[in-house]
Amino acid sequence: MTTVLEKIARQLVSRTSFSAIAIERAEDAIVDTIGCMIAGMNDSTPRSVAAAFRDEIIDGGVSLVFTGGRASRSIASLINGTAAHCLDFDDNFHPARAHASAVLVPALLSVATSSDEFSGHMLVRAYLAGLEAQASVGFGVIPSHYNHGWHGTSTIGCIGAAASVAVLLGLNEAQIANAMSLATSMASGPKGQFGTSAKPFHAGIAARNAVDAALLAETGLGGRLDILERPQGFLDLFGGNEATGWADLSWDEKHIIETRGLVTKLHPCCASTHRAIDAALDLQREYGFSIDDIEHIDTKVGRSASDNLAYPDPSDEMQARFSMQYCLAVALLNGGLSLRDFTPQAAIRPSLRVHMSKITMSSYSAEEERGVERLPHQVHISLKDGRRISTQRLHTNGSVESPLTDDQKLAKFEDCLRWAGLHDRRIPYAEFRTKFGQDSIKAITDTIFPG
Repeated sequence: MTTVLEKIARQLVSRTSFSAIAIERAEDAIVDTIGCMIAGMNDSTPRSVAAAFRDEIIDGGVSLVFTGGRASRSIASLINGTAAHCLDFDDNFHPARAHASAVLVPALLSVATSSDEFSGHMLVRAYLAGLEAQASVGFGVIPSHYNHGWHGTSTIGCIGAAASVAVLLGLNEAQIANAMSLATSMASGPKGQFGTSAKPFHAGIAARNAVDAALLAETGLGGRLDILERPQGFLDLFGGNEATGWADLSWDEKHIIETRGLVTKLHPCCASTHRAIDAALDLQREYGFSIDDIEHIDTKVGRSASDNLAYPDPSDEMQARFSMQYCLAVALLNGGLSLRDFTPQAAIRPSLRVHMSKITMSSYSAEEERGVERLPHQVHISLKDGRRISTQRLHTNGSVESPLTDDQKLAKFEDCLRWAGLHDRRIPYAEFRTKFGQDSIKAITDTIFPG
């Protein structure tokens, strides 16, 4: 009998062409993630990871490290994955409940920057394969796996990214399946780490494990190919009480990036806050009130979102990214959020606490969520003049239902460059993106880091 991993590997090998929209969205995701890695390269978390492995960052290293220098493919993916996720500005992927690109792109770049043989076209194809692999693994365990407390970025993300690296390396169907099997043994990461530097490190771990699993599979190492579905396998141990398994797994003619897409973040904080932020800003634009005009705000979110947002009174910038009270107050005060809102000093502003105290958060019950993939996040605002206004959002800005404009994508990329101190480098966004169809990945990254 064909195992789930074998079915997934066969699907990845058989899908040899992609639509123009799939390629465009993949290129956007890759550039967006590179922007996030650039913005994160000076953050203390990836810097700590780089310092821990400083003896392995050497002149003769093969792969680009965004914090500086070159290292082995394994160490580069570890550091770069941490940098991609450390500011929580990277995209989300609902079918895997994961930050898909923060694992896929660093893992792929660690291989692609090691040699001139890897083209932008090859990178995009491997990225799309990895995204489909993540969705396929997630099919059998999401949302139960995530709600049970596993960080899909570091579990499902790792397994899917191993497939993507295997595809980039040109491995065959059996080797791709074995890469995913080995990655399953490496998958880890509890959501209880949210709000600490261990959370972005999860993305780094997943990227490194994906690279290592693919390289090991290339040399002939393998594991059980039924490890997802067998007793004491992934479903049994990681699935959660409501996981359905893969009996009904199938694939559309269209790629998952076309039908479900990614959520490109407009706000540099936990995605669990985004629908409430966008809903509140919708109301603010419609009714023209300021944060000083607000008496109270009630929000209602999904259970997993409520679990993620565990810091009503954050003490640092990491916790602030996982605080509905902080993120919503800043958004209504400034009309939005930016990277400068998440510094140690900004996170503990006494003047903001009076507004944060106005905000409460509740969640849907298990019964309300049963059998429903997504419920809208609600915002109810009581104004001091006696008005009570409400709205809700099922989809956030940046989703396929409400995509970012080209101007918003450009503004985000430039914000990332400014945050990294590279605003004078004048990296042309449009030109950078078009290079994926023309140059090797080494040539593309040399555009950012010449010499």
